[in-house]
Amino acid sequence: MNEAVALYNWSPLVQMLLLGALIGCIPLAWLWWRHRHASASGWAQALVLLTLFLTFDLVLFGAFTRLTDSGLGCPDWPGCYGNASPVGARHEITAAQEAMPTGPVTHKKAWIEMIHRYLATSVGFLIVVLTALSWRHWLRLRRQRRQGQEVVRSLAPAADAGAGVHPAWASFTLFWVCLQGAFGAWTVTMKLFPAIVTLHLLGGIVLLMLLCVQAVRGGSLPRVAVGAGLRALMWASLLLLMLQIALGGWVSTNYAVLACSTFPDCNGAWWPEMDFAQGFEIWRELGKQRDGEYLGFAALVAIHYTHRLAAYLVIAVLAWLAVRLWHLPGLQRQARWLLALLLLQFLTGLSNIVLGWPLLAAVLHTGGAAALAVLLTNVIMRSRVQNTA
Repeated sequence: MNEAVALYNWSPLVQMLLLGALIGCIPLAWLWWRHRHASASGWAQALVLLTLFLTFDLVLFGAFTRLTDSGLGCPDWPGCYGNASPVGARHEITAAQEAMPTGPVTHKKAWIEMIHRYLATSVGFLIVVLTALSWRHWLRLRRQRRQGQEVVRSLAPAADAGAGVHPAWASFTLFWVCLQGAFGAWTVTMKLFPAIVTLHLLGGIVLLMLLCVQAVRGGSLPRVAVGAGLRALMWASLLLLMLQIALGGWVSTNYAVLACSTFPDCNGAWWPEMDFAQGFEIWRELGKQRDGEYLGFAALVAIHYTHRLAAYLVIAVLAWLAVRLWHLPGLQRQARWLLALLLLQFLTGLSNIVLGWPLLAAVLHTGGAAALAVLLTNVIMRSRVQNTA
C-alpha cells in the first residue's frame, strides 16, 4: 500500500497551517488573559517561557511517536494520504491495516503521527508570533532612541532587545524550527533513515536550547561570576551531553536498546563481540548496511555498548560539575537539579535494559536528556567569567 502513496502531497498544507495556528491560539489566548496587565517585555518573556514548555512537550511526544513505531503512521507528508487528518484517510488506513495488522500504518499510529505534526505546527506558529513581537519591540525602541525620547522601563528588556534579547535570536529560532519541519518531512519520506531521525532529535534539543537562551537573557536575574576553569567545564559538559544524546538517538533509531540484555556487563561479557564498522555506518537505511545487506547483531551490540560506555564518562563529568556548582550562590538550585536528572537518566536507562524497554522509561529517558540540555544552557547563560583585573 505505502509504495503507491505520493511521498509529498501538498494539498492539505493550508489546512494544516490553519489548524496549527488555531491550536497555537489556545495557549496564546490563555497567556494574554493571564498577563493582560503586564508590560510588553513581561508579556514577551512569558511567551518565551510558554513556548519553551510546549516545545519540551513536543520533544517528549516526538519520542512517544518514535517509540510506538508511529513515525510512518501516515506515509506521506504533510498530511495523511493527502488529507489534513486521519478522518479523511480512514479508508486508506483501514486497507493498509487489514493488509498488515501490525505494520507501520494503523488508525492508532496515524493519529499519533498527525497529533505530533499538529503540535509541531502550533509551536512553529508561536515562534512566528514571538519573532514578530521581538522585532516590533526592538524597532520601537530604536525609533524612540533616534527621536531622543527617554525609554520607559516597561519597554526595556526584550523590546528591550537592546538590553537583553536581540530579535536575531528569535529570527534564528524561527529558521531552526522551519529546518526541523524539513527534517520531520524527510523522516517520513526517507522511511525512518536512522541518520535523519537522529538529526531530527538533535534539532529538537537545539530548539529547546535556543529558547532557553532567550528566556535567560530576557529575565532579570543577575549573572554569577565564575572562574575560567569552571566556565570551560560547563561548555565541555554541554558538548559531551550533546554527543551522548546523539549516541542515544542512534541506539533508539536503530532499535539497539535490547542488544545488551544484562548490566553492568553486556550479554554476560565485559567486552562482547561488536562490529563498529557496520554499527556506525551513518548513511544507510534502517536495519540495513549501505550495500543492502541486513545489519548483524554484533553491529547493534556495538551501537548499544558505545552509548553505555560513554554514559559513564558523561555522568562523571556532569556529577563533578554539580559538585562545583553546589558551592556557588545563585547556581545551587541548578546543581540540585543536575544531580536529580542524572539519577533519573541512570534509572530510566537501567530500566530500558532490565525491564525490556518499557515505554514510560524510554520516554522519560529522552525527556531527561532534553531537560539536562536546557539546564546546562541555563547554567552557561546565568554565569560569566570572573574579572580578575
